[in-house]
Amino acid sequence: MQLRQLPILPTIVVLIAAGIMVWLGVWQLGRAEEKSALIAKYAGIESVGSPVAITSELEGAWQDDLLFRNVSLDCSSYRGIRSAAGTSATGAKGWAIIANCVAANLEPIEVKLGWSRNPNPPEWDAEMITGVVDQNGRIVADPPLAGLLPLAKPDPRDLPNNHLAYAGQWFFFALTALVIYFLAMRSKLAGRREGED
Repeated sequence: MQLRQLPILPTIVVLIAAGIMVWLGVWQLGRAEEKSALIAKYAGIESVGSPVAITSELEGAWQDDLLFRNVSLDCSSYRGIRSAAGTSATGAKGWAIIANCVAANLEPIEVKLGWSRNPNPPEWDAEMITGVVDQNGRIVADPPLAGLLPLAKPDPRDLPNNHLAYAGQWFFFALTALVIYFLAMRSKLAGRREGED
């Protein structure tokens, strides 16, 4: 099959589409490097230093600035407690007990009080808490509260970094589109030659 035999417009459309897919793959490779650097940065943060007080002076997405940092929060008021699937510090599966703390002039802040095998939330007298901000912007209490056991500590390595897989998918899509188009054109041109014979 010679290139001059290919239809111009469909070939241009397929090449542009494949080019866009390749560009998206290259972009995902760049994002993978950025995410790896971000994870390395968070892994280097010391969460054992003096806690940063979460007060009304913090603005915007303060969780992003304090991810994996040691923080403190006056949770003297809260709007209920719920349970969600959680993992203990020893790796056991069970329930994370989460309080919805209300701090002055801030959006409600979810605090994981601790771990339990029982999904029923315990009684808890609101108090000052310390803990570490996890990847979802929740505070994981350390030490645990309300008589609960410790939850697994937030780990930057748990941050998803799927960009390399996405890059591979885009490159595969581009190659697939080109192969399918090539095979379709070869079949079409072969059929045309048979009709001319």
